[in-house]
Amino acid sequence: MSLNHRKDSAKIQILSADGKPVANTKVHINQINHEFLFGCGAFETLPYTNGPEVHNGNGSLNKVKPMEGEELAAYHARLEDRMQKWLGLFNYGTLPFYWGGYEPEEGSPHTQQLMAAAKFLKSKDVTVKGHPLCWHTGCAPWLMNYDNKTILEKQLARIHRDVGNFKGVIDMWDVINEVVIMPIYNKYDNAITRICKELGRVGLVKKVFNAAQETNPDGIFLINDFNLSSNYEILIDGCLNAGVPIKTIGLQSHQHQGVWSLEKTEEILSRFEHFGLPIHFTENTIVAGPLVDPSLDDLQDAHYEDDAATPEFEQKQAESLERMYRNLFENHPLVTAITNWDFGDGAWLNAPSGVIRKDGSLKPSYNTLHHLIKEEWHTELDATTDAQGYITVEGFKGKYEVSTDGKKGTFILGKGAKDSTVML
Repeated sequence: MSLNHRKDSAKIQILSADGKPVANTKVHINQINHEFLFGCGAFETLPYTNGPEVHNGNGSLNKVKPMEGEELAAYHARLEDRMQKWLGLFNYGTLPFYWGGYEPEEGSPHTQQLMAAAKFLKSKDVTVKGHPLCWHTGCAPWLMNYDNKTILEKQLARIHRDVGNFKGVIDMWDVINEVVIMPIYNKYDNAITRICKELGRVGLVKKVFNAAQETNPDGIFLINDFNLSSNYEILIDGCLNAGVPIKTIGLQSHQHQGVWSLEKTEEILSRFEHFGLPIHFTENTIVAGPLVDPSLDDLQDAHYEDDAATPEFEQKQAESLERMYRNLFENHPLVTAITNWDFGDGAWLNAPSGVIRKDGSLKPSYNTLHHLIKEEWHTELDATTDAQGYITVEGFKGKYEVSTDGKKGTFILGKGAKDSTVML
């Protein structure tokens, strides 16, 4: 199968530290990162970078019971093991900015904790996305103390503050989440649904996107939804016609109630690819367990038992993930990211949806994705420079390391870079 849309070629000149061409020399070329974003929820980065604390799933940090000695050492060892396994597979992480957990008390956001996590990931060459800036679920309860005009002002101020504070560390955001269900959302009263009723869907989306765009003009801003019906298409079309600076379309693919067939995936993509924008599968869930009752309207009401996973279910999960990743990566150029939701079993809904088990051991799904990302869709080769120090490299788009005699340099393949110079 042709993968030309995922590959590129470039002429690279290798120079020594004094600027002279490294001529007629054998060099080793190894891809060290993909341009394509192979992502995952990165919530465990929070306890890893913030000491013995645990993340409770809604963006807040709660202290665990005091530990010392061997118990504390074992706790850190578990975190280290999980983090290294995460970094061994993914190059794109989503961090939680759910307003209710991120800023449980007005004026006291967990900026420091999230910044530590984001900077750590960035130092590992991981692209970081913040999720989300505006969402009716998980909203800050204290917003309900204000009238609609003030709620909107505080929502926009929150976007200016956080997009501005994290600029250069996090430049990609789910700006607004699950708009289609509003403004008729009636499960419980909340501040964002209130202002959506007043402004309308397009009106609210335009205001929050404009706030993000004003704060970071070079940022990548997503609209994100689980409702992939024609209503989402209509909303996106209306927003684009209204001048909303949507840079990427986010499609949630939680498959707790049934793994998508190829036909379903193709039908959904055919309706969103026509916008011509990059598409991210922002929350992709395939569980290694029984399916949730299809009649359940809200997945938030679902719950898995601790023993839901079996070896047979785990193998089916791996096979289903492989089919989906292959189709999206190999056949759909506009798809530029897939985020697995979650990393470890037992996170959202206690579902066995991760690529590692609760005890940290690898599942077949981890090994399957590792084979695709790090082996099959990976470029590594040896080459010999010519008299002027040039080599031509063809491979998967991404970041490369060139090395010879213990000296190393890096270059990018893709992003329009046809000629590069590498200093060793």
